[in-house]
Amino acid sequence: MRHVIALDVGGTGMKAALVGADGTLLYEARRATGRERGADAVVETILGFAAELYAYGREEYGAGAVAAGVAVPGIVDPDTGTAVYAANLGWRDVPLRALLSERLGGLPVALGHDVRAGGLAEGRAGAGRGADRFLFVPLGTGIAGAIGIAGAIEAGAHGYAGEIGHIVVRPGGPECGCGQRGCLETLASAGAVSRAWAAASGDPEADAADCAKAVESGDPAAERVWREAVGALADGLVTALTLLDPRVLIIGGGLAEAGDTLFTPLRAAVEERVTFQRLPAIVPAALGDTAGCLGAGLLAWDLLSRPLASPSATSEVSA
Repeated sequence: MRHVIALDVGGTGMKAALVGADGTLLYEARRATGRERGADAVVETILGFAAELYAYGREEYGAGAVAAGVAVPGIVDPDTGTAVYAANLGWRDVPLRALLSERLGGLPVALGHDVRAGGLAEGRAGAGRGADRFLFVPLGTGIAGAIGIAGAIEAGAHGYAGEIGHIVVRPGGPECGCGQRGCLETLASAGAVSRAWAAASGDPEADAADCAKAVESGDPAAERVWREAVGALADGLVTALTLLDPRVLIIGGGLAEAGDTLFTPLRAAVEERVTFQRLPAIVPAALGDTAGCLGAGLLAWDLLSRPLASPSATSEVSA
């Protein structure tokens, strides 16, 4: 069976799959990113994981993968296939597409931004399907966005479009890895809520999911942490919808798993803040944490569908 390798590299973990031509996830695997070991070790983990997936596919299906797609966080140069910068992985200017292609014996490789890859999947097969304009915002270790316009994922002139997590919503607030203070992701990401709740609860192991449960049980301290995060998130989203006017606003990532505990106050907070803007439908992502991995697979299949496809092809694709 023809298949491609898909890798979604996150700040804490990697999700991988073998993806069939119809988008079916034939095989899935996960592995820790191991960022505490340094950027070089993370790159080697990615390369080794891909090689293992290739070997598995060859053994299981009688032939190795026909291409690979990898989605990574941070800044990606789609023209050179370079992972330019990722604060949470500590790397700069990694020629990841070339390295991965070399490790896989010259296989065509597509390199993309993790959130844009997730947006691609949500646009084709998830909550954005059929929407002419949508914004996909996963709330995970950090926050970024994928802008869906007229069937395409917009990367911007320099590949930086959608970095909503670095909108400053609280000037002078917590320091961000980007060098600014008060960025949205320092206040409203799952990572930020985990830090805030760990401090408020006195439990260093507490995380965002624990905070959501405490909110549901009526804990006043948890409600305060949650309210502050939702308020910051609403401020950032209103800025984004003012600029982009999406028809659908898709919220994903770990924090979205709180369900109505997040969406009910978030919808109310956004509605309170808009004036002339048209409210988009605010909906949960449909594909869960497999969106980035499926999107990486779609990047690989799209690479093969282009005339004269080669490892130098870029990640800018239609949704």
